[in-house]
Formats: sequence, structure tokens, C-alpha cells
Amino acid sequence: MQYGILSVLHFGYFWLIILLYKIFGGKPLKTPFDPSKVWHKSINGAVAAGEHLWLRVVLPRDFGVTACTLILCEDKKSDIRIPMTWDNTDGIEEWWQTEIYLPEPKLLFYYFQYENAWGKTTVGKGKETHLGEICSSEKWQLTVYSPEYKTPDWIKGGIIYQIFPDRFCFSGEKKENVPSDRILRSDWGEMPEFRPDKNGIIKNNDYFCGDFKGIESKLPYIASLGVNCIYLNPVCEAHSNHRYDTADYKKPDTLLGTMEDFSSLCESAEKLGIRIIIDGVFSHTGADSIYFNKYGRYNETGAYNDPASPYRKWYKFKKDGKAYESWWGIDTLPETKEDDESFSEFITGENGVIDFWLKAGASGIRLDVADELPDSFLDKIRTAVKRNGDDKYLLGEVWEDATNKISHGGRRRFLQGKQLDSVMNYPFRQAIIDFLLNSNAERFMNSVFSIIQNYPEEALHTMMNHLGTHDTERILTLLSGVSCEGKSRETQAETVISDSALKRGVNLLKSALVMSFTLPGVPSIYYGDEVGMTGCKDPFNRGCFPWGSENTEILNFTKELAELRGNYSVLKNGGFYPISATLGCVAYLRYKEGEKRIFVVINKNPETITYYLNHDMTEMKAILGGVRFGSGVIIRGESFAILTDN
Repeated sequence: MQYGILSVLHFGYFWLIILLYKIFGGKPLKTPFDPSKVWHKSINGAVAAGEHLWLRVVLPRDFGVTACTLILCEDKKSDIRIPMTWDNTDGIEEWWQTEIYLPEPKLLFYYFQYENAWGKTTVGKGKETHLGEICSSEKWQLTVYSPEYKTPDWIKGGIIYQIFPDRFCFSGEKKENVPSDRILRSDWGEMPEFRPDKNGIIKNNDYFCGDFKGIESKLPYIASLGVNCIYLNPVCEAHSNHRYDTADYKKPDTLLGTMEDFSSLCESAEKLGIRIIIDGVFSHTGADSIYFNKYGRYNETGAYNDPASPYRKWYKFKKDGKAYESWWGIDTLPETKEDDESFSEFITGENGVIDFWLKAGASGIRLDVADELPDSFLDKIRTAVKRNGDDKYLLGEVWEDATNKISHGGRRRFLQGKQLDSVMNYPFRQAIIDFLLNSNAERFMNSVFSIIQNYPEEALHTMMNHLGTHDTERILTLLSGVSCEGKSRETQAETVISDSALKRGVNLLKSALVMSFTLPGVPSIYYGDEVGMTGCKDPFNRGCFPWGSENTEILNFTKELAELRGNYSVLKNGGFYPISATLGCVAYLRYKEGEKRIFVVINKNPETITYYLNHDMTEMKAILGGVRFGSGVIIRGESFAILTDN
């Protein structure tokens, strides 16, 4: 059996495999082209620049094909037509192939065209599958990345824990130098304020006082989840509880603690094998900041009130000198000019903001709205991060497939080896939720397979596989059947999940966690998801961690998965092979030469099913979920099975 993500096969290896196929009677697939099979594409997935790639298309002999062409497409360039050569026949099929050389990182698309007595016909990607279809002009993607692409090894095989600092844990220490316009809550666990003030403004100025020392006190708990990376939402001084409106880039918010507290947190975490990354929010600052100072809080005049301010050129003021561009039209978040030399130097230069936090103990940066930052600025950010060590992790927020994202007027090169290490994996999250709510197994596998084919392996094994974040509804809320879309804040605040709906949601959450922990990438736990926290959209998804009232069923299950992940290194950087996806059931295999395989089956159907195993899996044992018997495994309705080699 040929499995998913393969090591690079050079020209000689390609012919060796073809020879073995012929000697032992192997047959090509019945599809014209399958990019996941070495018979059709000598290197699976993305390809390193400098490699030679063989492509082979299989066509019926009775088509009378006289010529076949590979058509390579690149944005804003003319298509390249490469003649293919006839190779051989086998029964009713014949094979056409060609070799291409890929000298530099870029994004390409391709399809095939054959000629016969009836004219020219295309062979392209099927609309609902990665397999080739005759008469389709849909293109396959070919990501070509730098051969120097290398991401930090420590994050591979790890587990991320995301913390919204104000709501995780309050140390109990008295707060000093608190601005008078902040409301300090003493009712930990109650609902965050969501109503606007009398002027219709939502201020986000109520604080539950979670802090660095509180997080530090809970490090043993976090370590018990198998976590090796904590991702902190913004920690810089800011005048809202979400802190995405930065007021001072080189100062922690007073309610979180001091720089010494932050460094202590990083040092204590490192002793437990945990590294900390922080949010980097550079596409905008706060209007209420040292730099903009719209409301006069700071002694410096700031860009808004002083045309001569050194910060004035950081922002996008309009002709009247007062109106300005802001992030998504939110006037408290004035947009920055990332290409302004003084701004980019302040953030990325020697002893700039990035150096400041990494030298203080952070091990990386999660880039807020990375797809809204220009390439030139991202290049400088990467230089700054890696200046502090190749093991520093640069993670970007991109909601779509990051290899073909279009923004800033063109395709982005986030994952070609010279910018981001990896990205937040929203496509996997959406695929998991859609499958568990709608039971479309084929769509799930196609979504997953697309990312696996398009992402370079260094990015694939370091992407953040989250089920929820501060920007999304709580995963248990969604899987309990609650839709928050289009509902007012008042309605969301009154949402109550019935016991029966919650019970089903917990069942589905277990399957979601299984997928998050066993698909390629790094599973990420949004604080509280592991103990059953619920909530609709912001701010209801940012509640206080329920210390002392945890759902131990979910917690213990999460710990089981963390232990499994730690025990099977194939989940760190092993290959992925889709086994089946049909009738509300998906199955896939993780494999790596010399390692025990992991086989996962998710049954979304309400009924118990019997899943019969391939002949080379019948000696596997069930390690979580499912009941093994002779040639198969029994899986309860809306449940799962994880198997491994004996």
C-alpha cells in the first residue's frame, strides 16, 4: 500500500518504484491522475525548489490518444505547455508522462490535455475530489517552497494551550496603579459585560484580573495536559480587556503584572518543558495609546492631536488631518503604515518590540491578522524573530488555505519558506465541525487532503490545530447544536443548552478532539474547552475558567489523548493516508517507517457500525474507543476508534 506524505523521491527512485510495480504485477489506479500516488506524481504534496518532478497521466487505450500535454499555470503569466511522452500500456490503459524542473519557490497550478481524432480534451481535478476527471478544467495546485524551509522541532508533536489572560486565573494579589476608567470585577465566573453604555459604546473595560502570577500558579495543571506551548493573547498595556488595542508595546498591562512577573512565568514554564508565545498585534494600535493618544491620556501629544508627532507618519490620516483609516472601521483601532520605515524599525529593528519580548523570555510570536500585513513587513518580522534563535516560532493568523491566499493585490508567500513557520489551521477546524454537524465524510476528507497536499511538511507539522479560539464560539456550544450566528448579544447571553443537547455535544467533542490530536499538525486547546466551557461569540466565549467546577469527563479524556500523543511519535511528523470517507464515516492512517502506525475511525452515524480492516491492519489493537474482533472493529454511534500495531 502506498501511503500519504512520502519523502522526496529522486528520479532514480521513481523508476525503481515503477519497475517494482511491473515486476510484481501492480496496476495503476483507474483514475486518470491521483496526485497522492507516486505512480502519478513522483513527489507527494508540496515540492522543494531544485527538485525534478515526474507527472504521469493514465488514459484508456481506446481513446486513440495521439498527444498529451501538461499545462502549467502561474498568476499573471502565460501558461506553459509541456509535451508529455508516451510511456507504456497495460491492458486497456496507456500512460503518458513528463519531467519538470522547479528551480525556485512559487505557486503553480496544472492540468492535462490530450488529443485524438475528436479533438482536444482536458483532464483536471474533480470538483469534489482530488482525483482526475476527464473533461474537467479544474486545476491541481503545486506549492514549490525553499529547500531551506525549517521550522522549530520543539513544537512538532507538541500541544498548544491558548490563554485569554484576563479570564484564566487571578493570583489574588492587589492591583496597583489601575486607571480610573477600568472596572475591576470581584465576581469571578460571572458573565462578562456585553451591553453598551448610555452612548451606545461597548467599552470592554470590565476586568476579572487574571494575571501572570495566576497563570504561573497553574503551570502544573497545564503540564498535566501534555502541553509544551502556551499561546497568550495580547499582554502589552492596553485599555480594553482583550488588549488588541495596544497602548504601549514595551510594557505589560498593569493588571497582568510586571516584566519581572512575565519573565518569571517564562522561566517557570520552561522548567516544566513549556514555552510561551505571545500575540503580536502590528496592523493597528489603540487610539488610546502613547502613539496615537486620541483622548489625551498620555503626556506625549501623539499622532492624533499633533501633526508634528514622530508617530504621525505611522498612521493613515485623510486630507482633513483628523479622519483616519481604522481596522475594519473600528475607530478605537487606527491602522498602522507597516511599510513606514520608522514603524517597521520600531517593531522589527535591533532592540525593537520583537527583540524586547523574546529577550524577556517569550519563545515566539503569533501574528494577529498576518494576511493583512504586507510581504515586506512580514519578511522583516521573520528576520527579527529568527535573529533571536532558529528555535523561535512564528505563527500566523490566516483563516483560509495559507498557500494560495490572495491579499494585498496578489498571492501570498506565507509558507514558501521565507516568512511564517506555520499558521492557525482554520480549514481543519471548519472541516471537523462541518463533518460532525452535517455528516459529509467526503467533504471532510477532501478539505483535509487539500491542506496536506498544499502545505510544505515543515509547515504541516507545526500548524495550530484549534477547535476554538477567542474569535470563535466555544466548540462545545457548536457541537451541542446551538447556532449563535446572527443573534443579538442579548439573545446570546440568554442561551441555555439542555442536558440532552449537552450530553450529545460532549460525545461529539470527544470525536473532534480525537481528530484534532491525530491529524497532522499541533493540537491546540482553548483554555476551558478541556473542562466543558460553553459560550457564543465574543465576549461569551471569553468567560472565566471554572476552577473547582470542571467537567472531569472531558478533562480526563483530553489527558488520555495527550498521553497517546506523547507515546506515539508517528503523530509528531508521520505521514497521512486517507483510508475511507463515505456514509458518515471517515478513516485515516498515520504512518512512518520504523514506527507503530495509528489508525483512526470516526463514526458520525447514530447507529453502531462494524468497520472491516484492510488485510495489513488485522493485527492492530484498539487503544481508545471501539471493540476489536477478528477482521474488524465495532464502533458505537457518534463515536470513534483508535488502533495501533501490536
